[in-house]
Amino acid sequence: MTKLSFGSHPYLLGFEQLERLVERTAKTASEGYPPFNIEATSDNTYRITLAVAGFRDQDLSITVEDRQLVVRGRQAEDLAERVFLHRGIAARAFQRSFVLADGVEVAGADLELGLLHIDLRRSVPDAVVQTIRIGRG
Repeated sequence: MTKLSFGSHPYLLGFEQLERLVERTAKTASEGYPPFNIEATSDNTYRITLAVAGFRDQDLSITVEDRQLVVRGRQAEDLAERVFLHRGIAARAFQRSFVLADGVEVAGADLELGLLHIDLRRSVPDAVVQTIRIGRG
């Protein structure tokens, strides 16, 4: 008995990359920092909110690479000598990735009160019916 993988099922034509996307998503799901929320703000819009306390907008970068939304943070080294009696606020660099579906694009980003909000919008194509003409070979 041969086991078919998800991407090679005979009824799923053109979905070969889906299995790779699922594997990539499973890998990034184990990351724990920074914590985040994902919410649907309407039928075709979403918002990702990351808790980035202590990061300024110049410490953060947001890119879309190969259908992945990648958020990176790196705080500049504090040049002043500071003596911490307790350091509970994480200041480590991070990279958080989210796989985007076809037609989902970044609409904008805002940083307020230590929360980075990234708004996403899905483009909904008009329904199209296509008639295929049968030729004689």
